[in-house]
Amino acid sequence: MKIMLAYDGSDAAKEASELAHKHAKAFNGSVYIVTSLGSSHDVPKKDFEAAEQDLNSAENLLKENNITCETHLLVHGLSPGEDLVQFAEANQIDEIILGVRERSKVGKLLLGSTAHYVIMKAPCPVVTIR
Repeated sequence: MKIMLAYDGSDAAKEASELAHKHAKAFNGSVYIVTSLGSSHDVPKKDFEAAEQDLNSAENLLKENNITCETHLLVHGLSPGEDLVQFAEANQIDEIILGVRERSKVGKLLLGSTAHYVIMKAPCPVVTIR
């Protein structure tokens, strides 16, 4: 089973990581830990470094528990939701796990919702955790 963990280093993402660990153990799966830096063409170096550090931390925790995993840092000029769905399609992912954060209705309207996009467009089941 191929499990994609959408990971951004947030508390919700860390909770999602724990669930990915449980699912990988239960279904003898491998985990793809994925972060998207979104559509910015001029991503600051510090953002790359922070994202890489977050991915490495998540990878280390899974590997300590003998979970097969790999990390992917996406910067394709797409929105994070589009990036994640495109990755899931290209890699024939069986399940997506992502953490969601509560936002106000105005915040969702102005900023969009990566989780909403992934839930609506994903080619496989999506599990959310908060």
